[in-house]
Amino acid sequence: MPATLEINRVASVVLREMRRPLVTILVVYAVAILGMTLIPGREISGVTQRMGLFHAFYFMTYTATTTGFGEIPYEFSEGQRLWAIVCLYMGAIAWFYAIGAIIYLLQNPHFQQALAERRFTKRAKNITQPFYILCGFGDTGSLLARGLSDQGIPAVIIEPDDARYKALSLRNYRVSMPGLRADASVPKHLLEAGLQRQNCQGVLAITNNEEVNLKISALARLLNPKVKVITRSRVDIYEETLSTLGRDVHIVDPFKTFAKGLSAAICNPVMYTLNDWFIGAPNASLEGSVCPPRGIWIICGYGRMGQGILETLNLHGISTSVIDPHVNSRTENLHKYVVGRTTAKTLVEAGIKDAAGIVIGTNDDGHNLGILLNARGLNSRLFCIVRQNGHENEVAFSAANADIIMQPSLVTARRILLLLIAPLLKPFFKYLMNLPVNQAHVLDQLLHRLRDKVGSDEKPHLMTLRICEAMSLEAVKVLDNGEVVSLGDILRDPRDRKNSLASVPLMLCTGDRCIPLPWDEYSLKKDDQILFCGRKFAHDLMDSTLNNEYALHYVRTGVDKPRGYLMQWLTKRIKSAPS
Repeated sequence: MPATLEINRVASVVLREMRRPLVTILVVYAVAILGMTLIPGREISGVTQRMGLFHAFYFMTYTATTTGFGEIPYEFSEGQRLWAIVCLYMGAIAWFYAIGAIIYLLQNPHFQQALAERRFTKRAKNITQPFYILCGFGDTGSLLARGLSDQGIPAVIIEPDDARYKALSLRNYRVSMPGLRADASVPKHLLEAGLQRQNCQGVLAITNNEEVNLKISALARLLNPKVKVITRSRVDIYEETLSTLGRDVHIVDPFKTFAKGLSAAICNPVMYTLNDWFIGAPNASLEGSVCPPRGIWIICGYGRMGQGILETLNLHGISTSVIDPHVNSRTENLHKYVVGRTTAKTLVEAGIKDAAGIVIGTNDDGHNLGILLNARGLNSRLFCIVRQNGHENEVAFSAANADIIMQPSLVTARRILLLLIAPLLKPFFKYLMNLPVNQAHVLDQLLHRLRDKVGSDEKPHLMTLRICEAMSLEAVKVLDNGEVVSLGDILRDPRDRKNSLASVPLMLCTGDRCIPLPWDEYSLKKDDQILFCGRKFAHDLMDSTLNNEYALHYVRTGVDKPRGYLMQWLTKRIKSAPS
């Protein structure tokens, strides 16, 4: 439907802009041809010759191309030559007018937009595998598009800003990422992106405008209630509205997400380290852990980030001072509230010299770096958390060597990516957080397995496997035949089943039941979902096992299944032969 509408729209713009030039050319040539047929030619053998319609049309056609084949079918009379001169000038003027109209048409923004939408709809329609609609290509959208591409998941991108849209064309992705410069809150553009197609998995509303994100989420829920909707929101009133849209709407607040991570780092540093390693944070390793110290903390900037971190610190009984230029009446849970810009003077007034840590969370990167340098000059022992607003400032913040760098766009992109590729990671962390004291060894054993299989300093690859025809065709066939495929079978190396793949199953969901750290003897069932953490090459081998009957038979039985009709026939003969 959208493609047809855009074809009609392109044709409508062309006809509207080219109507007068085309009519002008038709009238000029009609008059010229008519005149050539009416003007008498030379007398030949006493008979005045007249040009027929075909010869007149032929003459006007080749003169329009400036070819000039001469006077046909006979030499012209003076009247015909005079009329030919008039026709040539009229034709030239008409063509100049038409060419000018064509140039104007090509520069017409409405025509260019119609063509762009037509190309976009065609490219989006050519995506046959599951895809997502990404609304917004700012810092968060750019990071998320790269993450989806690395996972082999295509996306359709809608971005209203021309500069960001042009930046999309400079990216090199592994999969198709068609883009359109348009407002994603317009329903037509969501339909052009393929919102109502069966392989559309979800809509990711991550523009910088909260109202636009809310509108996109509502439209997506109305136009296709089956798709997943993930939206970024930093304002409570919008989050309340979004939470009423339905069950499969996920709200990502980077400040709340970061505050939860900081809470984990304070009460369980190993969990924070494991989370950082899973999401592929820079320099993340299973060997070390971040341990925020206890004592007085100073928060510079009392916005959404500062308020979220204050709640976390208060939850763990950590005393906090705040520096903010705005007067605030809610200071009952604070050690000290200093009104003013963060300078060396206000830092000293807030108690920087005796502080254990500092959170620098303003929305100005230059100001944040300046505060960091001032704070370290006054207290070199500080544990520093600094907010990086722009992705382009990454080099400067890396050189600052803060203990934790909080980049809202990166936090949002990683959180959304994990929701898409590893939805079982949330219940898995919930399981680890709720482990009783007498089972603390479970976490140590998990870390040992991950170090052994993947490597402490290696970037892990998360994969969610579903036992279905789309992802595990041969395994489903075996299960349909009443045979057994165990979890340990698919973890064997199809090149040598004595070796196991570099992958660890973290969580298995079967029906409404979730099994953390499932055992190798577990018999897989249709529609089971398993979250694996390992190396990408190992997961590629696992994928080949699940979709190749010979590899699957080998890892299950240890016997190479004969291939080809001749070998199968010989095998049957050997088995049926008397011993």
